[in-house]
Amino acid sequence: MNRPKLTRLILAASAGLMVTSASAASLNLLGFEDMSCAAWSKSKDDPDQRAAYVVWVRGFLTGHNYALPNQQVSSFSSSTLELKLNQYCSRNPTGQISDAAMRMSDELSGRNQPIKK
Repeated sequence: MNRPKLTRLILAASAGLMVTSASAASLNLLGFEDMSCAAWSKSKDDPDQRAAYVVWVRGFLTGHNYALPNQQVSSFSSSTLELKLNQYCSRNPTGQISDAAMRMSDELSGRNQPIKK
């Protein structure tokens, strides 16, 4: 490949990367100070703290329903939500409750696509 074509190709690829990163806005999550799976696991013997995490995730899923009326998460019990958090945190001990909530919104709404942060 000649040098001018290579330069144009590199510039085009760089411009595409800049547009992609500029369009990916960061997500501002409003949650607890510690949203880690470790904190979730520690809350096992603290029913009030555990309930607070469950309520936060239910609120997150309600926000999903508000934002995406065509991809609703259906209702399910708090014990099912707790089970799903336990499963996520068992598989991802260094994970975050917010990521578990995002995965649930994907799985339970039928969208089931990877999280894009």
